[in-house]
Amino acid sequence: MEIGYKLAAEAYGPGELVRQAVLAEEAGFDFVEISDHFHPWLDNQGHSPFAWTVLGTIAARTSRIGLATGVTCPTMRYHPAIIAQAAATLALLSDGRFVLGVGSGERLNEHVVGGGYPAVSARHEMLREALEIIRLLWSGGYRSYEGKHLTLEDARVFDLPDAPPLLAVAASGPASTRVAAELGDALFATEAKAEIVQGYRDAGGSGPRYAEVPMAWAPDERTAARAALETSRWAVTGWKVMSELPNPVNFDAATTTVREEDILQAFACGNDPERYTEMARGYVDAGFDRLVMQNAGPDPDGFIDFYRRELDSRLRALKPSGGA
Repeated sequence: MEIGYKLAAEAYGPGELVRQAVLAEEAGFDFVEISDHFHPWLDNQGHSPFAWTVLGTIAARTSRIGLATGVTCPTMRYHPAIIAQAAATLALLSDGRFVLGVGSGERLNEHVVGGGYPAVSARHEMLREALEIIRLLWSGGYRSYEGKHLTLEDARVFDLPDAPPLLAVAASGPASTRVAAELGDALFATEAKAEIVQGYRDAGGSGPRYAEVPMAWAPDERTAARAALETSRWAVTGWKVMSELPNPVNFDAATTTVREEDILQAFACGNDPERYTEMARGYVDAGFDRLVMQNAGPDPDGFIDFYRRELDSRLRALKPSGGA
């Protein structure tokens, strides 16, 4: 079991994200994972710095903690050749501490370059081609590729680490779990669904299994829930909504009916370590072994201290109750 800390790039500026990563290393987290967005989910979150610059700075300011994108879309806003080069450079600068988390993207971020946003089946095809291109470039030498959606012409990544970064592929259903198993080294998910892990295993996947665990720390439950409602209510809409809406204003409109009670059900809120442990247990029982603490509460320092004092040993002791 490894425990990570989510760097919410939609909620904090670049300097603050670096500061939180340093605190997370001091508190004993195994890795930090940062969202790679162009827009925040809601305007009142107010931020969206360039994740790769933030990660490079974190690599320079830390010595032990792992780094991960959670997740990058290597097909529309970025060409996969650019991500292959960026990931290789970050792996070198972090002495092998980097994990490249990838997924098929959200309209919120990918439409900004004006290339449209294809149907989900096409996005899965594009992701498969992107991973093939990344793997090809990481194998060294000049490479070309001609796919249905993506091409590569006579390209070479000159600075490569001795071992390529781990590739963690985001999945939410059968098609994406097959991509994760066949072309990735690890699985990434946001829901405590055993069928995602089982589908990954059935398709031949055997790597680490990452999942984000929703929580909101504050000295009391209602303060935590109100904070999460204000900035993170988009998280209860489900992937079909989250992947399709184009701008923060649309997420604001789509979440007007979300209530504090919905947040309390979906997030571990407040300061009771048992509530947090039970929330994490659902992901462990589903078969995940890399848990990312995604705090939507108003006080990141308070949460990191709470994790160090109350959660670290509890979470590391969790074992699947059903033998997953």
